[in-house]
Amino acid sequence: MEIKNIKTLGDLKKAGYQSKSIKDELRDNLIEKIKNKTTVFEGIHGYENTVIPELERAILSRHNINLLGLRGQAKTRLARLMLNLLDEYIPLVEGSEINDDPFQPISRYAIELIKDKGDSTPISWLHRSERFAEKLATPDVTVADIIGDVDPIKAANLKLSYADDRVLHYGMIPRANRCIFVINELPDLQARIQVALFNILQEGDIQIRGFKLRLNLDMQFVFTANPEDYTNRGSIVTPLKDRIGSQILTHYPTDIETAKIITAQEAKSDPRQKESIHVPELAKDLLEQIVFEARESDFIDEKSGVSARLSITAFENLLSTAELRALKAGEEHTTVRLSDFLGIIPAITGKVELVYEGEQEGAAQVAYNIIGEAVKSLFPEFFPKIEKLKKESEESPYDDIVSWFFNNRDGFEMLDDLRDKEYKVLLDAVSPLDDLLGAHQPKLSKQESYFVKEFVLWALVEYKLLSKYRFTEGIQFKDPYGSFISGL
Repeated sequence: MEIKNIKTLGDLKKAGYQSKSIKDELRDNLIEKIKNKTTVFEGIHGYENTVIPELERAILSRHNINLLGLRGQAKTRLARLMLNLLDEYIPLVEGSEINDDPFQPISRYAIELIKDKGDSTPISWLHRSERFAEKLATPDVTVADIIGDVDPIKAANLKLSYADDRVLHYGMIPRANRCIFVINELPDLQARIQVALFNILQEGDIQIRGFKLRLNLDMQFVFTANPEDYTNRGSIVTPLKDRIGSQILTHYPTDIETAKIITAQEAKSDPRQKESIHVPELAKDLLEQIVFEARESDFIDEKSGVSARLSITAFENLLSTAELRALKAGEEHTTVRLSDFLGIIPAITGKVELVYEGEQEGAAQVAYNIIGEAVKSLFPEFFPKIEKLKKESEESPYDDIVSWFFNNRDGFEMLDDLRDKEYKVLLDAVSPLDDLLGAHQPKLSKQESYFVKEFVLWALVEYKLLSKYRFTEGIQFKDPYGSFISGL
């Protein structure tokens, strides 16, 4: 019999339906997916050998779960993806406020309805997409919000005494019976509210304004927490931690390739940007390296973390910077330039918490310096390493480039609004760059080569072989000693 045709308790019994707890649902469906080699947590990258196996073990153990990690580590997304492990539909007593199981009713309404109507009790069906409840823990959350309270209006309308349990108005947790319930940033929840969760997790008792109810709620709890919260704003009280079966530590991507996959998946770009803007592979690497540098920077608070959202919003800003330049120049197609990376600074400054030294330096300057550090870190992967100390007689593959700038003492100005043709002519004028790319990156396409040429110039600045000055309209590259010698 099709689900839609089962409309009474009697029909449900005839169909041979067996009810099961939500934790058993999750467990059984996970086992089925693993046997069929189906990807359980679609769209999650970098956790294949760390977080996901731990999460799967917790589900198989029927545990409530605490996901502990810094911001932007896909904690809430993992919880939402657990919905895919639920049965597609479950039956409930029609009209029940707390999703009563027809075979195991727990509310007074459902128990009395089944007692009165028997097999004629009406049944409705709940899709798994509706079995997810989420609450952001904030200091103003009350017991009434999450557990319930006495409703005086209901008492007046039904002409009931306050001693009657029908005057109760259920909070978010009872209403999420047979659902996945997520409490984000658990340490921000006041200690007294955390205490109210004790019995729900373990014994299934809830107390509302003197009413002690035995509601054997069937729920899968998932908590998320930031380790910084333990010292900053609050903590998870010990007895509550003791009742959470598994605590799983999340982390940031450990390599650039994984980070690039996440950024490409999450960045929201206009289809027209994808058609009109070419992004060199090195630009994508550099974008992720900037985030890695930010996480290591002495100017940024490592305890606060640097969210994966930084690379996502920075990539969106990078495309928009290139798009704006092309629109102003009246060009339909363009390629991302390294100078376009100055357009991602607003995405960086809003996503990082600075330590005292960083505040003194200034957020924009810290972001600008991190871009330079990222260039310096990536450079040895593509070109010979630049040694800090070398003998005068030793030749360097960069000598010709430095000499070119020494002989062109007026410098080399790269304006932000250069048209693509002018930009290419300018970089082609530095002929030693072609020799360097030909020797060390011979397979590079012409389209990608201009970004790499600019990348070399930025790297030589970071290694103190050239100097770079930022002015309103663009950037000027010069020999570091040229101005001093010309002054003499």
